[in-house]
Amino acid sequence: MTKDASELPEVPDQVTNQVADEPEIPEQLSAALNSLSPSDALRELLSLSPQARLDALLALSPALAANLLAQAPNETAVEIVGHLEPDRAAEILALLQSDVQADLIGELGTSGAEAILSELEFESASEIRRLSAYDGDTAGGLMMAEVFRFREADTVGKVLRDIASADDDFERYRGQHPYITDDNGHLKGVASLRGLLTAKRSATLQSIMTVPISVSVDTRLDELEDLFDAHPFLGLPAVDDFGVLVGVVARSAVAEAVLERAETQSLKRQGLVGDELRSMPLWLRSRRRLAWLSANIVLNIIAASVISAYEATLAAVIALAVFLPMVSDMSGCSGNQAVAVTMRELSLGLVRPIDAFRVWLKEISVGVINGIALGLLIGLVAWLWKGIPALGLVIGLALALNTMLAVSIGGVVPLLLKRIGQDPAVASGPLLTTVTDMAGFFFVLSFATVMMPWLVK
Repeated sequence: MTKDASELPEVPDQVTNQVADEPEIPEQLSAALNSLSPSDALRELLSLSPQARLDALLALSPALAANLLAQAPNETAVEIVGHLEPDRAAEILALLQSDVQADLIGELGTSGAEAILSELEFESASEIRRLSAYDGDTAGGLMMAEVFRFREADTVGKVLRDIASADDDFERYRGQHPYITDDNGHLKGVASLRGLLTAKRSATLQSIMTVPISVSVDTRLDELEDLFDAHPFLGLPAVDDFGVLVGVVARSAVAEAVLERAETQSLKRQGLVGDELRSMPLWLRSRRRLAWLSANIVLNIIAASVISAYEATLAAVIALAVFLPMVSDMSGCSGNQAVAVTMRELSLGLVRPIDAFRVWLKEISVGVINGIALGLLIGLVAWLWKGIPALGLVIGLALALNTMLAVSIGGVVPLLLKRIGQDPAVASGPLLTTVTDMAGFFFVLSFATVMMPWLVK
């Protein structure tokens, strides 16, 4: 098993400097990384050039290399494994938990994955293939195949002896309770540690077990999150369509998956496709960002063209400039709320593109109420601030209409993008922002043009 961070020695600063200053010497590099805690070692490893990084992994012990890969961001770990020779990659991979193995193999190309799997034992390779075939956001994709299992006829004494003798191997079960299966592997029960300690050593597990809460391998991430929120379990057993126990989903794995999904969606909304790290190649990072920024130039020009068309109105009533960003920003916030709800319902499987009209009806109902409320509020502010009743009417009406438009777009556009095969998380944001900006400017300036006699004193 790999060492825990607490088991590694403290690092003098000169060791860290040695890693940065002498990456060309694998032996010294290995010694430096071995003296660091895993988190510090990973940080230093990612600061090296790609070639020096590979040299370091070749010089490290397989146990430490596996520990570093397990902690590395998934995209980085996949890149590193993909550049290793298959035999070295397999040697490191064999020391990882089965769920981590499946994640890495699942994201490698077919030829690279098979080359590594061919170096592993047949049983291990088959297990990894099975796990990597599941969707990553399901219980099957998150579970680990290592299960602390026993038969119904096994005694309490046998379980306690196994726990006492398992030594370091027991760590791979991550604190699981013993699960009980029949001779065909069907899940029958679970035994609590309290029950094991208080029962007679000769008692069978069947006599002390309770019926467990289990999940199907197809259970989605959101449902798993709800289950762990409702119950204090460290793990839940996962069964296949026949009720056979095939793995255990750890609470920590679900928490990490939820956090990773939230981070990924947040990055996508900000125009970062993929999990970018500064250790990645410069041109790759630049190309990914430019793809988003270049499109945004066009979208912003479109929005700015609306203001340009009403320059005379804006010049005559300069107070409008104060409220233009308020109208577009508040409408954008309403639209983003609608996007978030649709994205969540998409992930839960509660809506499909065919439901677009129903979703729009739901959103426009909220948009009318919130639009009128926000319009009255900001209209009153504009009137009292500038002392022009007509200005309050223009701003309030513009915000009300733009809010209705924003929630309509935010609720429906992700479904339409899904329908045409585009990623809603990436494209919904810029479309919503552009349309709400353009429409907000148009509503304010066109209403102001019509009401110019009452706005100019």
